Amino acid sequence: MNLKDIHILYVDDEQNNLTAFKATFRRDFKIFTAISAAEGVKVLDEEDIHILITDQRMPVMTGVEFLESILEKYPDMIRILLTGYTDIEAVIDAINKGQVYRYITKPWDETELRMTIKNAFEVYNLKKENKELLIKLKRANEQLEFLLRQNLIS
Repeated sequence: MNLKDIHILYVDDEQNNLTAFKATFRRDFKIFTAISAAEGVKVLDEEDIHILITDQRMPVMTGVEFLESILEKYPDMIRILLTGYTDIEAVIDAINKGQVYRYITKPWDETELRMTIKNAFEVYNLKKENKELLIKLKRANEQLEFLLRQNLIS
């Protein structure tokens, strides 16, 4: 796996955080940034994003609300919530409503976040492989059922 194949969208309402994130991880991963949830949706519509990292405390829409709003359209993407606050309600909401893979507090530790991203991508790939295997299994079952019906009719 080439790490540059990992597409990450980082959404944060503070430009300094977006700049720091991109500067830190651009050599390792393909980084996209958005200054708002609305801009994040535009990126999601245009790019194949594997991992979404979003700040919790943003104006207009919180990170959890953003994650919840895109869940149906982008169910396979791995979600990480980043916040400078240890708000237990936000953590619970993130897990229950936004299906968050990991909750990380600011300021983030570069080594920890890099490892989290790599692990998240492994989970993304496993989910993708499982989905493909289920499709193949369903097809094989349908073929077996067809053959059984043919034998019963003959």
